Amino acid sequence: MGRIVVISTGGTIASRWQGSGFAADADGREVMATAPVPEGVTVEVVDLFSVNSPRLTTAHQLTLLRTVHEVLADPDVEGVVVTHGTDTLEESAFLVDLHHHDPRTVVFTGAQLPMGIEDGDGPANLYDALLVAARTRGLGVLVSFAGRVHGARGTIKTQTLAADAFADPSGEWLGKIGFGKVTVLREPQRPKPLPLPAMPDAQPRVDMVMHHADGDPVLLNAAVEAGARGVVLVATGAGNATPEIVAAVEAAVDRGVLVALTTRVQAGPVTEIYTHGGAVDLVAAGAVPTGTLRAGQARIAVLAALLASPERDEQERVLRSVLEAPTPSASVPAAV
Repeated sequence: MGRIVVISTGGTIASRWQGSGFAADADGREVMATAPVPEGVTVEVVDLFSVNSPRLTTAHQLTLLRTVHEVLADPDVEGVVVTHGTDTLEESAFLVDLHHHDPRTVVFTGAQLPMGIEDGDGPANLYDALLVAARTRGLGVLVSFAGRVHGARGTIKTQTLAADAFADPSGEWLGKIGFGKVTVLREPQRPKPLPLPAMPDAQPRVDMVMHHADGDPVLLNAAVEAGARGVVLVATGAGNATPEIVAAVEAAVDRGVLVALTTRVQAGPVTEIYTHGGAVDLVAAGAVPTGTLRAGQARIAVLAALLASPERDEQERVLRSVLEAPTPSASVPAAV
C-alpha cells in the first residue's frame, strides 16, 4: 500500500447545511476526517477548491488536471483520490483520463448525501477509493462509488439521488470492492493519452445543443455566433436530426467549428442509418460521431481536441483519436 494523495474539490461529500439548502464548504481535511483509512495507507490532503460541481469551469478542471500531474511527479506517491461533486464528476474524470499516462491509479469519488448525515455514503466511498488507489495499477482513471469500480470513459451519473449513482449505460462496471479487497473484472478501453495541455488565457467555448420534436437550428446557430469553437449536437435516436440542422452543422464546420454528434438516448452507439437529416447526413456535413460517449463526455473530448492544437485539421484528428479507444487486452491487471 503506501502514500495516497487526496485532492479535495468540494461537492456533496464536502457539503453542509447553509440555512436553505446544502452547499460545499468543508475543506479536504474535514472531509478526510469523516472516513476510516485502510490499513497500511497514509494520506496527504491537497485542498484545491471547495465548490458545488455544477459551478465548475474549464479553468477549474484544467487546474485539477495539472494538480494530478504535479502530485504524480513525486515517485513516492502510490496513487491519487479526487473527491468531487457528482453532477460533473463524469466530465472531470474523463478529462483527467484522456491525459493520464502514469500506471498509478487516479480514483474519483464523492457522495450522494452531505457530510454529517446519518448513514451518509461519503465515508464509505472515500475508504473504498483509497483502497482502489492503493491496490490497482494500469487502469487509468477510475470512478469508485457504492462498492463498484468504473472506468472513467463512458461512466455517467445515472441516478439523481440513489446511492449507486454511476454506471456506463453501454458497458459493464470494471470491478467491485468488498471485505477489504478490490476485484478487477475487466480492463478499461483507453486511447493513447494526450499531452498535458497549456493553461490558455481564455478557455475555448464548447456548447451543447439538444434536438427534439420541433427542433430547429436557432440554438446551434446562436452558439456559433456566441463564439463557440466546438458544439456537441445531442441528437435523437442513433444520432438523427433534420435537414435544416444538417445545413447548420455544415455551415458551422465551414466556419472552423468542431462539431461532435451524440444522442440523448441513454445507451448504444451513434450509428449512420438514416438520411433526411439523420446521422448519415450529419456525418457527411462534418459532424464527428462520438460512439457511446454521451453529451458531457463528448463535450470534454471536443474541449481536449481544441486544447491540443490551434489547427482545425489537427483538432479533428485528435478528436477522432480519443473517440476510437482500442480494445483492451485479454489480461486483467492484478488487484488484491
